[in-house]
Amino acid sequence: MKIALFDLDHTLIPFDSGMAWTRHLVREGALEPAAEQRYLDFCHQYVAGTLDIHAMHRANMAPLSAFGSEQLQAWREGFAREMQALLPQGMRDLVDRHRAQGDLCAIVTATSRWVAEPFARGFGIEHLLATEAVMSQGRPGTEIDGLPCFREHKVTKVEAWLAALGAPPLAQARASWFYSDSASDLPLLQAVRHPVAVRPDARLRAHAMAAGWPVLDSL
Repeated sequence: MKIALFDLDHTLIPFDSGMAWTRHLVREGALEPAAEQRYLDFCHQYVAGTLDIHAMHRANMAPLSAFGSEQLQAWREGFAREMQALLPQGMRDLVDRHRAQGDLCAIVTATSRWVAEPFARGFGIEHLLATEAVMSQGRPGTEIDGLPCFREHKVTKVEAWLAALGAPPLAQARASWFYSDSASDLPLLQAVRHPVAVRPDARLRAHAMAAGWPVLDSL
């Protein structure tokens, strides 16, 4: 079995999906404009390596509790249509090449499933490993269900997913790839046979150069 894994934000897409979703809700009148700055503050914490992902999840999901599931779903479908036009052709081609080779493909992202699912559909990737919200009445709640799909937990999530499919562990795959932009993903990058840095942050770029990993700065 060959496995191709993809980070989402700043890897498959050249922007942050959570920020895109926040801006979409601001345009729809569901969130006040100050929500963008609050989200950006969490992004700065992520870059600094100080992010509390549980606090970020609670802050992002709490405002949604004021709306019914039908309204939220309508906004998400509008978001999906808007994002479809922004999926880079180069990354779509890369995913298609892996799929054409028969590789088992999955997005592995710290982003919540609620936000990431439209992108998985857009890229035609069946499997999505994401941070899961505790659902309530068809709406994502403020607490994370199980482990967040973040840092070293990405490896745990991938291994659990493979086991559920009845597939061998990642180390026994005939070939495996993981594409990511972030040094926070080093645990999973180091767990595959073919790690690839995509528009990497400074720390990941330095690690990739030292290790001889491929670096993709444009796709």
